[in-house]
Amino acid sequence: MRKIEHIGIAVKDIERSNDLFTSLFGKEHYKIEDVESEGVKTSFFKCGPNKIELLQATNKDSPIAKFIEKKGEGIHHIAFAVDNIEKEIKRLTKEGFQMIHKVPKKGADNKLIAFLHPKSTNGVLVELCQEIER
Repeated sequence: MRKIEHIGIAVKDIERSNDLFTSLFGKEHYKIEDVESEGVKTSFFKCGPNKIELLQATNKDSPIAKFIEKKGEGIHHIAFAVDNIEKEIKRLTKEGFQMIHKVPKKGADNKLIAFLHPKSTNGVLVELCQEIER
């Protein structure tokens, strides 16, 4: 794992949250994107070298809808950039971590993604991200 790629924050209303984070950071988001496979709408902000991803559920069965129902709005996950997501999944599985995704899938912001189950990471949902080469 090279660095923290972004921190994901679950929100009920992405437009209201965009206004809030625009005021907080003093600049607008740089991208809004729907990820149908995850049932979310995302909005990305840059804050120095770091990124914040806001996530709003687009259907009641999405992981974000379930998260907000259970825990309310707040930090949902921490994403780490990796060079080779398939190798990292194999390495972490061998180390005993439980993967939610054993095969990477397309996520937001031009990334391949895979999540580790929080049961194996002290309650923290961890996302692996690899830039998709264009």
